[in-house]
Amino acid sequence: MSNSDLEASVWPVTATRSPEGVLMLGGLDVRDLAEEFGTPAYILDEQDFRDRCQSWRDAFAGADVYYAAKAFLCTEIARWIADEGLGMDVCTGGELAVAERVGFPPERLTFHGNNKSVTELERALDYGVGRVVVDSFEEVVRLAALAEQRGVRQRVLIRATPGVEAHTHEFVQTGQEDQKFGFSLASGAAAEAVRCVVGLPSLELVGLHCHIGSHIFDTRGFSLAAHRMVGLLAQVRDEHGIELPELDLGGGTGIAYTSADDPMPVKEFADGLRAIVERECAAASLAVPRIAVEPGRAISGPTTVTLYEVGTVKDLPGLRTYVSVDGGMSDNIRTALYDARYTAVLASRRSTADPRNVTLCGKHCESGDIVVHDVPLPADLAPGDLVAVPASGAYHRSMASNYNHVPRPPVVVVRDGAARVIVRRETEDDLLALDVT
Repeated sequence: MSNSDLEASVWPVTATRSPEGVLMLGGLDVRDLAEEFGTPAYILDEQDFRDRCQSWRDAFAGADVYYAAKAFLCTEIARWIADEGLGMDVCTGGELAVAERVGFPPERLTFHGNNKSVTELERALDYGVGRVVVDSFEEVVRLAALAEQRGVRQRVLIRATPGVEAHTHEFVQTGQEDQKFGFSLASGAAAEAVRCVVGLPSLELVGLHCHIGSHIFDTRGFSLAAHRMVGLLAQVRDEHGIELPELDLGGGTGIAYTSADDPMPVKEFADGLRAIVERECAAASLAVPRIAVEPGRAISGPTTVTLYEVGTVKDLPGLRTYVSVDGGMSDNIRTALYDARYTAVLASRRSTADPRNVTLCGKHCESGDIVVHDVPLPADLAPGDLVAVPASGAYHRSMASNYNHVPRPPVVVVRDGAARVIVRRETEDDLLALDVT
């Protein structure tokens, strides 16, 4: 076993094998990480995270890049995003609280959500959030009244539903007509939302927003969405005499979870998106608006590896082999929720045994508690071995739970041979702290 089993597109940039065949992350032996921090643990490569931020910032120079905080957020991540010059999109009061805690520049925040509460909108206004993405007629009225009370003029984007079906899992499609987000283009609701906003002096309409889905590997959906969104920009110009200066096309670009995935290079995606918008604006005789994008998974996803310890190996002759680890659906719900596909490797030693396909499963009382389906691992895999699952940085810790009263794992940052905890492991005391007895 050598570096050849570490696909570059799947693993963090510093992932290597030691001469003994042990997985190294950030210059550290995963056996040492497991001994110091326990398992399961999310091991986050800081260099890789920052490099990805810089790649998006450079590829979209002259545009706005907002990190989608829902992918993974904690105070340290918010600081990194601010350091690297990106904006950040938040969609709840809790995510906004993280931004406030670290003093994230409010003008570089957008606030999303299909059902923002009065309290959340008040908080956004009081902190000075740069843009609120309005999602319903009720919210337009609510936000306008709150802004008027404060004597401010809030910049807003209108989220439109462009009627584009992204080729991804149905649960993460957000651009088609039948879904909870935004104002429909086809029904005329988006155009009516524009009329409402431009008539309210406490709101400043600065642009349009759309988001067609997640884990997308080509620009075809973005091309159709841009065509329809630019059509609405032209309609706004013709009806109101306004050329809106901003167009936010959301996020959703995919990453490699296995070697079968082939995500687009960021520069290629950026150039393609610019060309699409420029072409559509030229056809509509519109000035090209300032583009914004919202990568989340594409930045955080590939940066993190989940480290597990094998507990049992159960052979079912003629059926399959189940390898149980000390985590599972409480630290990664995506396999159960989306039938997501991952890979995994033996991380703690070299093996010369032939590989066999196994099902890597968790410890929870749920038959759907699968970590990785049909993954080739050495036939001599045994209790006490460490296995590592890459591409664990997006929607793992942020969607983690305490199912079966299992404490959530820590997030451990590695860089240049040093490791530190940025989100500590939960304890049983944490689990019991909210019980009223």
